[in-house]
Amino acid sequence: MNWNAFSSRGRSARGPLAHRVVQAGWRWIQRRGAVTAEQPGGHRFGAIGHGTKLTFPQGTVFGEPWIRLGAHCIIGEQVTLTAGLMPDLDLGPEPILTIGDGVVIGRGSHVIADTTVRVGSDVYMGPYVYITSTNHSYDDPHEPIGKQWPRMEPVEIGAGCWIGTGAVILPGARIGRNVVVAAGAVVRGDVPDHAVVAGAPARVVRTWDAAAGWQPPLRTPAPRPIPSDITPEQLLALAEWEEEGA
Repeated sequence: MNWNAFSSRGRSARGPLAHRVVQAGWRWIQRRGAVTAEQPGGHRFGAIGHGTKLTFPQGTVFGEPWIRLGAHCIIGEQVTLTAGLMPDLDLGPEPILTIGDGVVIGRGSHVIADTTVRVGSDVYMGPYVYITSTNHSYDDPHEPIGKQWPRMEPVEIGAGCWIGTGAVILPGARIGRNVVVAAGAVVRGDVPDHAVVAGAPARVVRTWDAAAGWQPPLRTPAPRPIPSDITPEQLLALAEWEEEGA
């Protein structure tokens, strides 16, 4: 039977090969486009720790000299990191945006530091989290809100927090250590250590102390801890085995 490149047979033969070529090419671009301490690309951060990676493609990034990233951080795709109201400003001798060691920032998140924003170590964020130290003001009812000078307040997020998908952290927020911020929560003001906050505006829905434990009590049993003698190599092998069996 005669056939050509435009026949269904030709398309079916070429399709898988083209797919593999595109996928391999995209993975190559992702590797080459990632920003690390060893491969900074066009970005010149105030500091970028060992093992930290900004995955490709990046979101908007400017004010890099006033951004300090700790070690072993994972910055997901399309994450915006900015210091200052706009590019090419001189922001002085001190960092504006500081991110600790071991921080994970999920895909599509924004960290907007027009004034000081500090994120402690081992903070994990889901996708599309929005953190900002600036808010619009609307004091003058006759002037467009976008033309009024914004209000700025520092933001602090303590070590060990989990910030759920779509959460918003507003100017002036001071979040303690090991806090859970529920998905979609809108946080402002002070949040104590070892708390769970949810809602818009966010409120504390669960707290912990050494004497009483979690109040109200947790409804689910604690997960079994990973055995202390297991190695990272064994964990990786287990993950691969589970993927093959899926």
